[in-house]
Amino acid sequence: MVSDEQALLEQKLLRQLSQTSKAYQLLAPNDRIMVAVSGGKDSYTLLQLLAKLRTRLPFPIELIAVHLDQAQPGYDGRALAAWLEASGLPFEILREDTYSVVTSHLDDQSTYCSLCSRLRRGILYTAAARLGCNKIALGHHREDTLETFLMNLFYAGKLQAMPAQYTTDDGRFQVIRPLIECGEAPIARYAALAAFPIIPCNLCGSQDGLKREAMHELLTKLEADHPNLRAVMLNALRNVRPTHLLDHDLLTAWQARPEGLRPDRKSEAREEHAPAQPVQRGLGRLRVVD
Repeated sequence: MVSDEQALLEQKLLRQLSQTSKAYQLLAPNDRIMVAVSGGKDSYTLLQLLAKLRTRLPFPIELIAVHLDQAQPGYDGRALAAWLEASGLPFEILREDTYSVVTSHLDDQSTYCSLCSRLRRGILYTAAARLGCNKIALGHHREDTLETFLMNLFYAGKLQAMPAQYTTDDGRFQVIRPLIECGEAPIARYAALAAFPIIPCNLCGSQDGLKREAMHELLTKLEADHPNLRAVMLNALRNVRPTHLLDHDLLTAWQARPEGLRPDRKSEAREEHAPAQPVQRGLGRLRVVD
């Protein structure tokens, strides 16, 4: 039995996912989409909402759920498999021991996330090619892109976040993030109400003091004084002003943009101003031009 709270949350999240998909053209007729299901709250929510949105689209798309068992200690995927079976969607469960690879190459003081994600990404790309998928859907949400933006700003010296979609380097797939404008808190609450069988991560989830955690704590602290901070920051990622940054290539591309693309505003000169008369002058000569 779905509670009123769950139904309302689902409606709000589905509306936002639908708006994001339309705004960034994430879905197209006859897409065959591999939905990466990690076993976390975000990917469960993504798959369930995409399945509901699919029935409302004016064109057909296919969804295939793929879960990767990374052979982590204590892993038990039986509840996840049962949930996927009950969903009625086609799915696959893969198994590759990436856990041993990561832990054998990195010590306890190193961050596992980068190597783990590269290995996982390669496996998923191979599966997507075998399944004939043209798109891969990931469950990243608003906080993921904001924290990535801050990490790149503070530690990498670049302005870069997570886009709603991008094409892989080899040009084979489009990676889409339909939840990228949805907040983490409502996703977490929805997942709890839906009682998704969450599988904890024993790699990155086992490490303390990660940079991403620090960014999350920073946002939480700032939002205590500015309640809409995360929403404002997300809007800033949609509202870039190339003329007020220091990237020459970006400015050059911006100046060559097609006519009509965010046209420059021209303001009329004011006829009346303050007199701008000095109250003190130095000893040097100053020529006043009439």
